[in-house]
Amino acid sequence: MKFFAKSLGLLILGTFFFLFPRNALAAQDRNRGDYLTFKVAVMGPGDELYFWWGHVALIVEDAVSGTSRFYDYGVFSFREDNFFFNFAFGRLLYYCVAPPTEAALQSYLRTNRDITLYTLDLSAENKEAVWRFAERNVLPENRYYYYHHFKDNCSTRIRDLLDLALEGQFKARFADAPGRFTLRQHVRRHTWFSPFFDWFLNFLMGQDIDRPLTIWEELFLPSEVGRRIADFRYTDAAGTERPLVSSVEVLNRAVGRHPVLETPRRQWIRELVLSLVIALVLALISRLRKAKPEPGRLLWGLAQSALGLFFGIAGLLLAFLTFFTNHDYTYHNSNILYINPLLLAAVPLGIILAAGRNPKRRLLAERLLRGLWTYVFLGGILSLLIRALPVFYQQNQVTLALVLPFALVLSFIPGAIRRGAASKR
Repeated sequence: MKFFAKSLGLLILGTFFFLFPRNALAAQDRNRGDYLTFKVAVMGPGDELYFWWGHVALIVEDAVSGTSRFYDYGVFSFREDNFFFNFAFGRLLYYCVAPPTEAALQSYLRTNRDITLYTLDLSAENKEAVWRFAERNVLPENRYYYYHHFKDNCSTRIRDLLDLALEGQFKARFADAPGRFTLRQHVRRHTWFSPFFDWFLNFLMGQDIDRPLTIWEELFLPSEVGRRIADFRYTDAAGTERPLVSSVEVLNRAVGRHPVLETPRRQWIRELVLSLVIALVLALISRLRKAKPEPGRLLWGLAQSALGLFFGIAGLLLAFLTFFTNHDYTYHNSNILYINPLLLAAVPLGIILAAGRNPKRRLLAERLLRGLWTYVFLGGILSLLIRALPVFYQQNQVTLALVLPFALVLSFIPGAIRRGAASKR
């Protein structure tokens, strides 16, 4: 009987330990946070335009469950209902997911992205609080939020989680501290290698992104999060100063990818050179009209149609974003003074000038075109002059550099100068 009782007791005890592993039993007597390891994963730029600014996520490794989750606030889907409509009007829904870490990191390795992991040194209580907060974020009823490129994105969400983990010390340190660059300069650090998108995005962004930033605001960029947490020190509950990051692991370095500039370049020189080339070509076409009127007139008209089409569409998009959407970073944009939908009028006028058979209609079309380009040139000069006023501070040099030289050649101004010179003789 004693042997049976002892055997039954051992069986029950063995079953108990099998169902409840040692680490799980120990966890009952300690905070869950003691078994959590927090890492911030900072990924570099990717191939697609919306990946050019990098990405960031929070990794939570749980020794109790043996799992590691990748809390990612930067997820969207082209298959969402009305995705492109909502994107156009600035009402794009992003959401948070928490897939297994290994699978998430493998996707970045396959696409040749920089990956750096920052292991955080936090108290068990604070880790548990952030973990529970992140777990609530991934619930279906909580996961969605309206994305904003600069104010509410994958990076600002991780920034806010870090502030929660540090009980407000992160924001207290950086909320009023001067940042390194403006939003425009930060954007252009990442777009410098693509002449078209670098100019086009710069053209669309208004003066509100040219004000000085705080470091807290600069943390909309994943790379800035990595920069700031690497050397951050905080005071724990015992009053001891501790480094936030205990170790840094470079998991991957991208190969053959354009680097992010440490400081922004003066890109307007490139646009000015391009515009001077266009202006020179137009001047040569103008001279060709005297030697060979028919082919010269054809080229002269079609060139203006092409310029009107490009800048007219750009102006139409700018007007739409400024007046009809929630894309507030396009508001208060002085570029609309001279690049707007009115330039689309150059398309039919240029065709009439190039191929019209009625001389009077061709003459009228040419005069209207010269008037249109005179307006563009003077509007650009106006946008430059009003920057002397404190309320206008938009850094739109790249647009002015691209537009003013060729607009001058196409305007009434060269003819007026020639007539003035002739009258003096």
